[in-house]
Amino acid sequence: MPDPGLTSDHKLLDDDIAARRYFGKFDRITRLMAGVAEEMEAEGTFTALESDVLGTYVSAIAASFRALSMKYLIAGRLESAVARHLTIDLHESGFPVFQEIVGMANDAAQAQQSLAALPDATTLKDQMIRQIVGDRTVPTRLQYALSQRLYLEALVKGGLFFAQMPPQAQWLADLENGRRRFLIHWAVYDSQLNVPVVYLLEVEDAGTTTLPRDQARWPAAQAHLMAQSVGGLKLLTIAKGFDDDFSDIHPKRLRRVHLGPMYSSAFTLQTGPIREVLEEVRAQPGDDWAMAWTIEDLESERVETEKGWFSSTERQVFRLDPFAGRGAETGATRVTRSLILPQRPYQVLAEKDPEGFRSVRKYVVGREGRVVVYG
Repeated sequence: MPDPGLTSDHKLLDDDIAARRYFGKFDRITRLMAGVAEEMEAEGTFTALESDVLGTYVSAIAASFRALSMKYLIAGRLESAVARHLTIDLHESGFPVFQEIVGMANDAAQAQQSLAALPDATTLKDQMIRQIVGDRTVPTRLQYALSQRLYLEALVKGGLFFAQMPPQAQWLADLENGRRRFLIHWAVYDSQLNVPVVYLLEVEDAGTTTLPRDQARWPAAQAHLMAQSVGGLKLLTIAKGFDDDFSDIHPKRLRRVHLGPMYSSAFTLQTGPIREVLEEVRAQPGDDWAMAWTIEDLESERVETEKGWFSSTERQVFRLDPFAGRGAETGATRVTRSLILPQRPYQVLAEKDPEGFRSVRKYVVGREGRVVVYG
């Protein structure tokens, strides 16, 4: 009987071998994403600090995938009444659904207590050997217990990517006017898109107390930013709302990085040229994938002063994309779309040369992990 929580965009990975291939694919992709971030730093897309920040979030995503791989390693082999399978969004995502990330956070909250109820790994392995040698049966239940222990240990270790990764502030510079410049970064697992999204916000702090140490402004700023971290909101809406609510914290640049979707002929449904490309390389399982990486960028163009009865307030005027009115549509200064993919899919894509991908920057990774940029 199908899970009532599933939609047509969701898919259960109910085959153990397929699930292992899925986690193996993401293990490779997340390792390559770090190299792409470094390449973007080298070409000036990101600063060294921004590249490090992105690398931290990518590492957290990788850790979450490793933890989930343990959670579901043996679960599918249990009797149908208790069998559990990973659910992924197979359309325009390729990532686990939002509920998987929420479930992992709930498990993390109880991880210490749950671990205390399980035998240690050495005991479980000894029991498995005795069952194999003595009973000559596969110790599925013990294997499952060990996999859950490894899963819980990964949760206790931490460093995971959860549904919300609260804002952190890092100092950038002290300015001549007595202000301070900070990079505020945070991330969410978008519940509608089912992909990780990272936000990078540069601000000028004009407060008396430095922002991260201000017990009044900083918690309020964190709460405001988390509440506005919705994929459907334009960057212009987020930045103007922040500018209006905090008179002494001035947003100078806001960026939103969508780390996904991931496309794969083995796990996702796609249309158009990308489907044709991946179908053509499907015979090579390690190469049948592509990862989208989209950067929305909004910059402050100038400052205007609003005069009130007793004081004046700075307001940012943001630069929007000047071409064909797209700025009003996107709410951004620019939107940069990139694609990370192995050599073989890139070769097929280059041969077909579809018009919609000509303006997309391609980061092509070889088997040795070296990144080459095209477009």
